Amino acid sequence: MPARPPASQRRCPWAELDPLLGAYHDEEWGVPIRDSRRLWEMLSLEGFQAGLSWLTILRRRDGFRRAFSNFDPAKVARYGPPDVQRLLADPGIIRSRAKIDATIAGARTYLAMRERDEEFGDFCWSFVHNSPLQRGRHAVAQTPLSATISTELKQRGFRFVGPVIVYAWMQSVGLVNDHAPYCFRRAAVAALA
Repeated sequence: MPARPPASQRRCPWAELDPLLGAYHDEEWGVPIRDSRRLWEMLSLEGFQAGLSWLTILRRRDGFRRAFSNFDPAKVARYGPPDVQRLLADPGIIRSRAKIDATIAGARTYLAMRERDEEFGDFCWSFVHNSPLQRGRHAVAQTPLSATISTELKQRGFRFVGPVIVYAWMQSVGLVNDHAPYCFRRAAVAALA
């Protein structure tokens, strides 16, 4: 377990469990992401995390990026059976057929949205009126808003996007600032809104 930061730099408790989690917390978690491709990448990774720990995904993130063409939707959307077999044999990722299929389907859905002039980033940020929600008082696994977003994503064709996964994604990409009130990152992330 990493050394506890000074009181002026206290973190959210989960960030103290591993140095990689600490670095992710301090540099990425909750920082608003506006780029459509990165938002989709993070949604895909959150889907792979289902039933596992985020630390497992962080440790394999480079492997996921390599395996999924750096999450380029146009490339992933063209994946066929040989690519699925390649991914199922790749020890650098989570080898779940359902999650692999969901990621490929997600790339196709992402592109279909773009063809309808529905930019994924604009779609995502519309749910919070383009301004991150400021929470962090009580830890929750999902919210009514994450359930609404989940429903909308499913209606468009995304998979592995239940309300709990969507809420974790909302936290990670900065749709919601859920840093604890005492966390040194809370104010810094809020200022990015």
